[in-house]
Amino acid sequence: VQLQASGGGFVQAGGSLNLSCAVSGLTYGSNIMGWFRQAPGKEREFVGGFRWGASDTDDYADSVKGRFAISRDNAKRTGYLQMNSLKPEDTAVYYCAAGRRLWVPQRPQEYSYWGHGTLVTVSS
Repeated sequence: VQLQASGGGFVQAGGSLNLSCAVSGLTYGSNIMGWFRQAPGKEREFVGGFRWGASDTDDYADSVKGRFAISRDNAKRTGYLQMNSLKPEDTAVYYCAAGRRLWVPQRPQEYSYWGHGTLVTVSS
């Protein structure tokens, strides 16, 4: 399973960015996708996640609820993270990850496959 994340960049506070993550390879090995971020000097933290084909499983970290939204294109096996009302504290490298679980885990250790990160910088 390979993941390719894209869409990061530089934005002013209050702005928006949309990240995408395309999954390829043996996709039957993964039924969940998670979005994580890691700021300098901090641990990697859960941002949001979902199970493919189950829209009622979307989960978000409290810090992004109401500002970030997950979506997916099941046919293209691509997940999206729409980030609105961005704050300087959202600055981090964002990663997408895949795994196979019956739920959407928030621990990075539950995910087997990781894409290269994409940098999001929010200026004040």
